[in-house]
Amino acid sequence: MTQTQGTSAAGWAEPKPTALLVLADGTVLEGHGLGATGQAVGEVCFNTAMTGYEEILTDPSYAGQIITFTFPHIGNVGTNDEDIESLNMAARPGACGVILHADITQPANYRATRHLDAWLKARGIVGLAGIDTRALTALIREKGMPNAVIAHAADGTFALDALKKQAREWPGLVGMDLVPQVTSSQRFTWDETPWEWNKGYGRQTNPEFNVVAIDYGIKRNILRLLAGVGCKVTVVPATTSADDILALKPDGVFLSNGPGDPAATGQYAVPVIRKVIDTGVPTFGICLGHQMLGLAVGGKTAKMHQGHHGANHPVKDLTTGKVEITSMNHGFALDGKSLPPNATETHVSLFDGSNCGIALKDKPVFSVQYHPEASPGPRDSHYLFRRFVEMMRQAKRKIA
Repeated sequence: MTQTQGTSAAGWAEPKPTALLVLADGTVLEGHGLGATGQAVGEVCFNTAMTGYEEILTDPSYAGQIITFTFPHIGNVGTNDEDIESLNMAARPGACGVILHADITQPANYRATRHLDAWLKARGIVGLAGIDTRALTALIREKGMPNAVIAHAADGTFALDALKKQAREWPGLVGMDLVPQVTSSQRFTWDETPWEWNKGYGRQTNPEFNVVAIDYGIKRNILRLLAGVGCKVTVVPATTSADDILALKPDGVFLSNGPGDPAATGQYAVPVIRKVIDTGVPTFGICLGHQMLGLAVGGKTAKMHQGHHGANHPVKDLTTGKVEITSMNHGFALDGKSLPPNATETHVSLFDGSNCGIALKDKPVFSVQYHPEASPGPRDSHYLFRRFVEMMRQAKRKIA
């Protein structure tokens, strides 16, 4: 798992490591650096997706985390400006570090505009390659997601004691509200629709519904899918009041994904969510939005041992009996057993039985833990956006 500078049995000098992963327990993993130089502290998780690494690295839900890709060949198709998921193209909301097994090869895809290494440098993401990512994944499975520092220095010089201290003293994600780092600073409208082969992204010119999306770290493809099913979307910052949201006269309210501890962000978000759902406005939540919706109706959340991160997670929809393969990214989970009588569990993970969806019996409100927008990941769950639209359509008919 480690590589140490020195002389091999054959007599040649082994390369000096230019990147380190220093875990909170003092374990040091050595490799060679890529991407930005410098250091970053965060929680180390592993992601099992084989594709979509650019979407993963720019998902704001990964703020405060260092991603280990279990798939050994990352970077083969390069990067481009179309697949970035964070709203701010220039900023770095998303993962603070990345760990790979194999070196990045030259891109081999007609959509590529930049090598992954150059892209990581430009976005300020520290990278490390050349370690046994299977062994690191096994460590996370056994001991949970560790706090760590990832460091990259071209000359291989590191202040190891300082890095160990930084990793040891970082408080971790429990109790940490990271949404202020990733939410929008002001309100804006969105009309871009999903990407189509040989056409690119389109525009919604004839919306049927007015949706307000609360941005806790929202992804671009979520907004595109909302626009694609007939919604004019107004995105508002995470701290927007319920009165300001309702003043926009929404047909529906969307609660977005995002990073950090839902209980911490919920200190200011949950009262807003509770007031919104009490009005009877159709409401749909994803990921962090799902967790905080659960808190708003009286449920509880907890930190997971290793979390769910990947594009191959089977989930059962208990309302239809169907199984869908989903894209997931979360280290906290809603406790399905803590739900009140007016809430029902609609989806469960077939990996560990954890809660993956809820719906209210007395209000047009539902949410899921996973990422149905499928960037990256399979498109099995796109139906949820149509379910949201039908919920809004029925609510409008009742009013009429």
